[in-house]
Amino acid sequence: MNEPTGGTSIPLRVFFTLTIAAPMRELTERFRAATGIDLDITFDPTTLLVQRIEAGDHADVVVLTKEEIDRLALNGTLVSGSTADVVRSFVGVGVKAGARKPAIETVEEFTAALRNARSIVYSQAGASGLFFADLLERLGVASEVNAKAIVIPRGFTGEFAASGEAELAIQQVSELMYVPGVDVVGRLPAEIGRDAVFSAGVMASSKRQAEANALIAFLRSADAAPVMQHFGLDLL
Repeated sequence: MNEPTGGTSIPLRVFFTLTIAAPMRELTERFRAATGIDLDITFDPTTLLVQRIEAGDHADVVVLTKEEIDRLALNGTLVSGSTADVVRSFVGVGVKAGARKPAIETVEEFTAALRNARSIVYSQAGASGLFFADLLERLGVASEVNAKAIVIPRGFTGEFAASGEAELAIQQVSELMYVPGVDVVGRLPAEIGRDAVFSAGVMASSKRQAEANALIAFLRSADAAPVMQHFGLDLL
C-alpha cells in the first residue's frame, strides 16, 4: 500500500511496517510541514518488506521489527549507527463497532472467547499473526480455532471485523485502530501477550542519509509521541 504525499520535493522513499500506518496518517503531514520533505511510504508486514529489500528493492528509511533491523544492520544493508528503536506495540483483539466485547482479561477468558467466536481473522505474514499462530498451539486450541479462522496473507484484519465477516480480529492494537468501524477490546492477557519493538534504520544505498536521519529523529520526537500513544504505541 503506497501513500505518497503532496508537495514539490522529491519524496523520501520509506518502507514502514503496518504497525505505524495509523499514526503516519497524521505524522506524514507534520513531518512535511516541519521539513518540506515529502514521503513515499510503502506499508506492509515486516516479512514482506524484508523480502523486497533482499530482492534488491530500495528505500531510504525502513521501520521493521527490531530483530530484522538488527540483522540488516549487521549484514551491512543498513548504515552502521543509524538504527534506533521507535515504538513498542502490543497484540490485541478487535470487534465490529458496537458489537459485544468478550472478556479477555485472563487467559481462561481469552481462550473461552476464541472458542465461542463464530469466526476469527488473523494475518499470515505479520508479526502478530505469526505470534498468534504459535499461541494457538500453546493454548491447545489450534485445530479448533483454525477450523473457523480467516487467515489473510497481508493487510488489516480489522477490515473483516468491520464488515462482519469475522467476529474477532487479532492484530497489533495500532493496526486494529487503523480501520474505521472497529472497536478495540483490549490487549491480550499479560501472561500470554507479546509486546514487539519496532525500530528504524537508514539503508546503506540511500543518497539522502541526512534527510533519512531527520525522519527517524522525528518519529522518536516529543511531537510524534502523543500521536503514537493515541494509537496504543509506546514511544521508546
